[in-house]
Amino acid sequence: MVSKTRLKQISDRIKEELTVIVLWEASDPRLDDVSITHVRVDPEIAFADVYVSAIEGKERSEEVLAALRHARGFLRSELAHRLSHLPHLPELRFRWDDTFERAARIDQLIDEIEAEEISNEMSEDDK
Repeated sequence: MVSKTRLKQISDRIKEELTVIVLWEASDPRLDDVSITHVRVDPEIAFADVYVSAIEGKERSEEVLAALRHARGFLRSELAHRLSHLPHLPELRFRWDDTFERAARIDQLIDEIEAEEISNEMSEDDK
């Protein structure tokens, strides 16, 4: 088992390299505008959960995840060349990162609450 600091370094490096590979070397158009948002490697370095997002949001999630699963062998092979110093490259598992959608929903709820408060204040002023 490796230290938390080493796991963070491995995760960050996998994120950096996957970002470059997806942006510049993957030829699948389903991966256009896809961002690698976070990578989490387990303590045994057996698995790397790769969190992704796209500009279009959740409506493209299944398409993007399918493309990444299809390209998994290519991505892992490219990573193996770039991270040859690692004794073992973790298996890649792709996950949708819905942070942006959740943040947008929170913003929407806040706006609705503020609008309701303004409406209530205006109603009270009319009385």
